[in-house]
Amino acid sequence: QVQLVESGGGLVQPGGSLRLSCAASRFILDDYAIGWFRQAPGKEREGVACLSSSDGSTVYADSVKGRFTISRDSAKTAVYLQMNSLKPEDPAVYYCAADIARRRCTEYSLSYPVDYRYWGQGTQVTVSS
Repeated sequence: QVQLVESGGGLVQPGGSLRLSCAASRFILDDYAIGWFRQAPGKEREGVACLSSSDGSTVYADSVKGRFTISRDSAKTAVYLQMNSLKPEDPAVYYCAADIARRRCTEYSLSYPVDYRYWGQGTQVTVSS
């Protein structure tokens, strides 16, 4: 069974931090690029970050660059999204997904995510004062 499970969402004040986790099989994390996406009510889905399984290279959306960091653990059982300096624009349901077509993220991994085959159920992030 192919499954990705997000966790770590919750309520945080502006300027605060959260660390999201995406648990998946070693097969998924070894073979595919992993992306984080988010969708707020009434908004289109937005690519946030991508992590390459081939070489560990990353791609970030301009809106989060310098604030968010994507990484994976040594056992290759989870991918994380560290979110710092959270802003009112950041609240959304955050999803992790696996790109079955490639191991390395490209400049289009976030803007044109056409090959993400597997998706998690999402975790809610709320920013409120």
